[in-house]
Formats: sequence, C-alpha cells, structure tokens
Amino acid sequence: MNLILLALHDIPSIQLRHLADLSGASSVEQIATDTWRLRQARPHDDISAYCFEHRIDYGFVAADKTLADFGLVVMDMDSTLISIECIDEIADMQGLKPEVAAITESAMRGEIDFAESLRRRVALLEGLHESALQRVYDERLQLNPGAEVMLAKLKKHGIKTLLVSGGFLFFTERLKPRLGLDYTHANTLEISDGRLTGRVLGEILDANGKAEWLIKIREQLGLEASQVIAMGDGANDLKMMARAGVSIAYHAKPVVREQASYALNFTGLDGLAKLFGN
Repeated sequence: MNLILLALHDIPSIQLRHLADLSGASSVEQIATDTWRLRQARPHDDISAYCFEHRIDYGFVAADKTLADFGLVVMDMDSTLISIECIDEIADMQGLKPEVAAITESAMRGEIDFAESLRRRVALLEGLHESALQRVYDERLQLNPGAEVMLAKLKKHGIKTLLVSGGFLFFTERLKPRLGLDYTHANTLEISDGRLTGRVLGEILDANGKAEWLIKIREQLGLEASQVIAMGDGANDLKMMARAGVSIAYHAKPVVREQASYALNFTGLDGLAKLFGN
C-alpha cells in the first residue's frame, strides 16, 4: 500500500518522518506541491489522530490503484459539490435562515429523519416568490475548492458523474450543463402562481433514494460496485456511500467520516484525483 498525504501547507520533514516511522514506509516522496507518497506503508492506530491534529488528509491506496480503475463518481450537492446548503439560503430570503439551518444541521447529523426534516423546512418557505431560487443560484451558489479540477480529471479518464441530491432540481439542472455532469436527480419544489407552496412534488429523494440512483446508473453502465466512488458529507449520504466500492467523506459530519473509506477534512475536492493519482 501507498500512504498518500494531502495538505494545503508544506508538511515539515519531522512530521513526514514520524508518519513514515508509524507506517513502516520504505520511502517518502513529494509527488506534487500538496501531495506526498509513502511507499510500502501499513496502517497504524495513531496515524488518523496525528494527521487530523496537523491538518493533513491521508489515505492508504493500493500501489496499482488509479483513477482509470473507476467508471462512475456519485456526488452529493449541498456542502459537497457546492459550498452552501441551498435550502438554508432560500430560507434567508424569507428571514428564516436560523430556523431552517438548525433543522438542516440536525438532519445532516442523523438526528432527524431526512424526509421529515425536508417537509418541515420546505413548509417554512410557503409564499416565497420563485425568483428567490434564481437569486440563490446567481448570488450565493459557489463550487467547493477543487471541484472543476476534479471534474476535469474524471472526464479525462472517461469516468461518468452522477449528482444526486436531497436538495432541489432547480439547482441540479442548472449545474448539469454548466459542469458537464452526465446524470442528475433531486427533489422538485411545488410552485403555484409564481410562489412556493411549501410542498415537495412526488416522492422525496432521501437516503434510500440516493442509494437506489447509484445502483440504477451503475447497472446502466455495466459497472461493478468496486468501480464506483461515492462522495458526501451528511448522514443521508451514508446508504449511497455504502453501495460504492470507495466512499469519500468531504468536510463531513463525524458520523460520515467514521464510516467512509477516506475523509477529505481540509483539502479540496481535487483530493479525490490525488488519492488515486499513482
């Protein structure tokens, strides 16, 4: 195994030596400005806490594993591909961001059933003019760092992308052509006479729905689970992530970090490509 280290800063040689000693690595090499590779490394119980303390993301990766081994990357949208929770920003147009954000945070920690939390949050948006959605997209929606680099790397290797969100179709359908995504799916807000009704149309896309969409697209592409990477940040991403060969927690809640194959806690989304850039 190679131990891959990612950081937004230069890792001091003393820290590299310590990690090499813990992992029994045969050599240490810097392979990019923000990426180091420790060859023939093995896991050690102290590596995780040490890396977290020093703001280093890490992953043990088979020496022969590369991006070319994958065929599909499935991503959550809010707080994963993009830096905001869209529903919280929509609620801000209603002067209700604190109330909605508190429900969002509780749902992402897994304390409230996602579908129920979404109904409660959307109900608070009743009466808001639909133009608020466009304002959020134009004025507040930003990609997380490294998103475009990651997507370019995936496209270079012919890897398909699925954006599957418990958020709203209004945003996923605009991001799809903008970023060249292959598949998207999300929830639909009901609008009547130009205003939000406070309801979601159809069946809510929850944790089970995300997992089902991953399986659906994987089977369409004729891929094995081992050829799929899933990335998310909240508890409603866990079922989706469990159906992928590799799961990545991106700046995620503790419950997600604990169950993921890898965690990117400090670096950007391009860390996905760097992990498998052997």
